[in-house]
Amino acid sequence: MEQRISLVTLAVEDVDTVARFFEDGLGWTRSGREGDIAFYQTGGSILALYGRKSLEEEIGRALPADTLGGITIAWNGRSEAEVDKVFQQAVDAGAEPVKHPVKVFWGGYSSYVAIPGGHLMEIAYNPFWSIDPHGNIAIPAN
Repeated sequence: MEQRISLVTLAVEDVDTVARFFEDGLGWTRSGREGDIAFYQTGGSILALYGRKSLEEEIGRALPADTLGGITIAWNGRSEAEVDKVFQQAVDAGAEPVKHPVKVFWGGYSSYVAIPGGHLMEIAYNPFWSIDPHGNIAIPAN
């Protein structure tokens, strides 16, 4: 098996509401929609918004109601200023501020918002990782 994650799926109550947050609020472009799922190309992977009930039907079991569940999604910027800008953009688009941008112990700059539906999204700058012109992030070789 190749070491990669192809798709991250968020179970959401209302796909249209969360899609509006990403599209109208953050300026993302939807790559496709199939039934109760909206897809967004994110560099070398895909973010999917999947209606909770439809996903439960596909999996064949109930999902925990708590959206926090120990998982966050993250968006990394190229500078602290870009983090400040995107954090405010997310809040203006309807995200709830959870942690305002601050310098953090590991040497970066990080913040968190709860997007519509409750999932947590980190908005951060990591000075130790590079981001290419296409938005792909890379961990330096040891």
